[in-house]
Formats: sequence, C-alpha cells, structure tokens
Amino acid sequence: MMEPIPEATQAERLTSTLRRAGVLGEGHVNNVTVESSRDTILSRIVRVSLNYSGAAGDAPRSLIYKTSHPDRVGDALCAIAGRQEVAFYDQIAPMMAAANLVPRCFQAHRDAETNVWHLLLEDLTETHAIPTRWLPPSRKQCGAIVRAHARLHASWWDSPHLGVSVGTWLAAEAMDQQMQRVADDFQRFADSAGDLLSRERRRLYEQLLKSAPRLLQRYHSHQNFTITQGDAHVWNIFLPKDHQSDDARLFDWDAWRLEVASRDLAYMIAMHWYPDRRKEMESSLLDEYHDTLVAHGVQGYDRRALEADYRLSVLWRITTPVWQAVHNIPAVIWWNNLERIMLAVDDLDCRSLLN
Repeated sequence: MMEPIPEATQAERLTSTLRRAGVLGEGHVNNVTVESSRDTILSRIVRVSLNYSGAAGDAPRSLIYKTSHPDRVGDALCAIAGRQEVAFYDQIAPMMAAANLVPRCFQAHRDAETNVWHLLLEDLTETHAIPTRWLPPSRKQCGAIVRAHARLHASWWDSPHLGVSVGTWLAAEAMDQQMQRVADDFQRFADSAGDLLSRERRRLYEQLLKSAPRLLQRYHSHQNFTITQGDAHVWNIFLPKDHQSDDARLFDWDAWRLEVASRDLAYMIAMHWYPDRRKEMESSLLDEYHDTLVAHGVQGYDRRALEADYRLSVLWRITTPVWQAVHNIPAVIWWNNLERIMLAVDDLDCRSLLN
C-alpha cells in the first residue's frame, strides 16, 4: 500500500513553505513522492522526493518530514519532545554561527492547542550517513563525533544569549521541583524494578538525591556552560561519506538544554559503552574534545576542569535509565544503559563525589 503524502508535504503547501524559506523562486512543486518512512520510539520520519515546474534553481529535490509517532499522539513525552525540537529549529538554529553543524530546517511548526508538530529538514541521504547500526563506531568516527560536539559547544560557550534569548536557567525553586520529580520517578522505578535493583544501588540513588543541593552548585554557577544536545548517542549524528570532510551534522534536538558540555560526552561514552572499549578510548577522546574546544576559542577551561565535569555528569547520568523506564522507553534500552552507567560510575570513582 502506498504511503499517504503528509499534509505539510503536499505540493501546494511545499511551494509556499520553500518560497518563505528563500530556496524557491518562481517555480512550483508539482509532484511529491514518499520514498521511505520509518518510526523511531517517539517519532515518524518520512523522506519525500520533489519534482518542480518552472524555475526551481537550487531548490531541494528531497526533504525529510519528521513528526510524532502516530501511536503516541497525545503522549506527554512526545508533546515535550516536539515542543523542544521545534523550538530549537525555530529559535536557536537560525542564530548559530556554526550553522552547518545541524541539518537545515525549512519549516518548524507546532500547534500549541493540539501539540501536533512537524519539521521539514534538509535531506542529507546522498552526502551523509549514520556511523553504524547499533555497534559502536570506529575510533576515527568517534573522533569526528566528539569534534562536532566540541565545535557546537564552543559556538555557544558562555554566550551572553544563554538564559536570555536562548534557553532558560532553572532558578533554585524550579530546580527543587525538578529534583522532586526525579525522586518521584526513582520511587516508581524502584517499586517496579523489585530485585532487579540491588540494595547497594538503591543506596546510591538515595545518596545522590540527598547530595543534590550541594552537587547542583555547579549548575547554579552558570560558568563554562553551553547548549547541549542531550540525546547525544553516536547514532544521532550524520557523518560525511567523504572521509576527508569534517562536515558532521547533529540531529535529534528534543532534549537540548543549557548545561555543562560534559553532559553530552557522558551520555555518548559512559552510558553507551562497555568498560573495555571505554577504557581504551575514553581519555583520548576527552583529550581530542578539549583540544577542539581550545582551537575554537574556549579559554579558561583546562583539561582538569573537563575531567571534573565529566565525572559529575557520569554520576548524574544514573538518573537517565530511571527516566527512560518510567516513560515507557523499551527495557532493552534502559536496562543496558543502567548496567553500563553503573560500571562507569565505579570505574571513575564517581561515588567519592557524594562524600
């Protein structure tokens, strides 16, 4: 059965959208074909090809349409994700000096009443690819990924726009409310997990929650902060097929926020890699990341400061599998993330940060 054309990608609508985006002159989109469609946990991604009549110039011959997963329309998590990602492409991406670090967005739309949302994004299929399917990328690919994150982070490092026109700083009261939600999530998770969660690990979570006011002083300093991607695993980046190019593009911005940059590194490395690979590559990747930060203008943030932030970010990441579990992310994801991040906490002696 032929996939129906999404309303936002119908020929007449696309003609208007592409003209507003400044990429289509007097030509018209006269035919749209669905080339592929796939579902992620929270979204549906459709690739469409376009034919034009008249003077189309360099107008895109294909686009990526992204919207909420049809089975999760109305889901609170999907609504938050859509709001976040639309806000990123609508408000943040146009301000980026390093604009080529994300796919170009031709339209970012969300209906505030229904939470229905969609994005029309640049199609990078011909020039870029996801590094691997599930397996960790090569050392060379991992270097390209951390350099891309470093360039993105450096472009927003301690920007005066942070918390003013870009993102929001959480005040102490709002942070207390967020930590209460973390505590509530943990209680639900612990009750559901039963003996899957050992007594020792329960104590670790309890210690983290008790130590939160002190540990969150790092957040409230607002120093050496940037925009972080959040969902920064190695499959949320397109690497160029031309291996001589460094033109990597980060995508999936539904979890972005203002944070220490190591939030993304801990998510990519500590939560997704098993000890053997992590021990082999972790330190050298942090070196490469830091070198790239410095090369792109970040000052007053030495390698030891990165190490300290990284260890703290790894410790905080134990809350991620909890959040995933209580928001119905499949167990094959949150269980493996839980086991790997706990191993990283032990290897990096993160428990000492609770003393």
